[in-house]
Amino acid sequence: MRTTVRLDDELYRQAKVRAARSGRTVASVIEDALRVGLQVAARAAGPSPRLPTFGARGPLPGVDLTSNAAVLAAMDDDAPVDAKR
Repeated sequence: MRTTVRLDDELYRQAKVRAARSGRTVASVIEDALRVGLQVAARAAGPSPRLPTFGARGPLPGVDLTSNAAVLAAMDDDAPVDAKR
């Protein structure tokens, strides 16, 4: 596909030098750089890291994990966690 893109002059010069040194076209150097940039962005937006869990009992009774209000209410309660189970 043909398109027009505006590039910083220095960036274009660097791409042109790399293309000349590698015997490739400027377009192929820019395509490769764009592919790498898109892959890096995709990895950065990948799945969230796994968080550690302790115990296998699940949430406290009556706490709906889909409700921020229920979670905050459980956290603000001064009663010990073990007393709630």
